[in-house]
Amino acid sequence: MQILKAERPRVAANDKNKATPEENAALVQGNNSHFGKVDVDEKAHVITFHIEHAFYPNWEGTIQSRSYTLEGDTFQYLGATTSGGTTIAKVVWKRVQ
Repeated sequence: MQILKAERPRVAANDKNKATPEENAALVQGNNSHFGKVDVDEKAHVITFHIEHAFYPNWEGTIQSRSYTLEGDTFQYLGATTSGGTTIAKVVWKRVQ
């Protein structure tokens, strides 16, 4: 799964290897990805990620569960972000016909 912040600044040099420290920070903070096994408990409306590898290495080897809603073609859940604290990310998936 790859999650990108909807609004991220473009790199002025048009080359990610020439991005400024501030541009790199914005790119890193606007991105998260991980992969592994996913379980869905349809009765309890819970999705569980068994994270094998992640852009944020502190998540590797963890199991994270999220309550979800499914309305029509829209699947969404709230989850903790990698910044810690009480910051919450809203993830929305929409089925494409």
